[in-house]
Amino acid sequence: MRTFSKSTKLDHVLYDVRGPVVEEADRMIASGQTVLKLNIGNPAPFGFNAPEEVIFDMARNLRESQGYSDSKGIWAARKAIMQYAQIRKIPNVDIDDIYTGNGVSELINLCMSALLDDGDEILIPAPDYPLWTACATLAGGKPVHYLCDEKSDWVPDLADIEKKITDRTKAIVIINPNNPTGAVYPRDVLERIAEIARQHQLILFADEIYDRLLMDGLAHTSIASLAPDLFCVTFSGLSKSHMIAGYRVGWMILSGNKRVAEDYIEGIKMLSSMRLCSNVPAQSIVQTALWGNQSVESYVVPEGRVTKQRDYVISRLEAMPGVSVVKPKAAFYCFPKLDTAKFGIRDDMQFAYDLLRAEHVLIVQGTGFNWVEPDHFRIVYLPMLTTLEEAMDKLERFLQGYRQGI
Repeated sequence: MRTFSKSTKLDHVLYDVRGPVVEEADRMIASGQTVLKLNIGNPAPFGFNAPEEVIFDMARNLRESQGYSDSKGIWAARKAIMQYAQIRKIPNVDIDDIYTGNGVSELINLCMSALLDDGDEILIPAPDYPLWTACATLAGGKPVHYLCDEKSDWVPDLADIEKKITDRTKAIVIINPNNPTGAVYPRDVLERIAEIARQHQLILFADEIYDRLLMDGLAHTSIASLAPDLFCVTFSGLSKSHMIAGYRVGWMILSGNKRVAEDYIEGIKMLSSMRLCSNVPAQSIVQTALWGNQSVESYVVPEGRVTKQRDYVISRLEAMPGVSVVKPKAAFYCFPKLDTAKFGIRDDMQFAYDLLRAEHVLIVQGTGFNWVEPDHFRIVYLPMLTTLEEAMDKLERFLQGYRQGI
């Protein structure tokens, strides 16, 4: 049995992107073996295509996109995003409060670098999208993980948030809709998080990249719309909603009480200018993408491909002895739980490695998302239904005889 060591803190928080299991999958693929990849939320390899008008507009604008833009982005893109913020009822936003980025990831890194000094703390959900933890760590800050409650559909545990606030806490991160759980936070929970931030004078960072990928008729509420008196930074983009992850189109919106964050905003401006600008050809499609035909809507209706694939995967997982799962309401992930006593699991990375070697199915272990126990894993249900059927058959067969260490 292969064993693993976690050499650095940063290695640990990035194990969903790289790490021993993914590296082993790469070796297997290089040797000619087939691996069913359920590990990454990249729509393109699974037959999801960008809207034709988006591709056309980028091609049409290439000649005019050869030079640097304003460091915050071209005017047309920021205007379209500002109007989107108005529709979402995000308060006190003008065009100078919009920053485009090479995906949301770049902007998260920029914001953490501008905010955190050594020892500063930031509250991040567990489970989380691990880039938040990695960027906070790289900036010299201390990520403090508050728990989300699986028994309450993975919404944040408000008491745990309050318990973990100290005089070093600078901000609260909210990932809604959530990756990896697919949870969507109700309005009353968001209002209570905003009240906690208000009481402790904390910044709110809202990662809302999946805000247009809601199922079951649900509507998304931006926490910034509930907190006009607080300084909020809201992140979103086109990678997921328009299935163009490789184009790297993201943005952030500064809203609410900007007066209390003047020094911080100056730091954001400086770091934004230092990287000159984001991808200009990609910026040219923002207006068309935001206000043109929303093809994503066809994926998340009851008979849409994403919804149908979610329902299939959930039904298969629920039928497997020793597995339970909360049905996700958004995005394209689920976060099943394993009965660690039944399977003898002490190391969830070992579980992911054993599944890969035995059945050629690649998933991400729950601790890769800074979950506290080795009892979860994430499945991406983007692949074609035939692939998901094969993967679920393999997972079910593997679990029937699995006990870790034997």
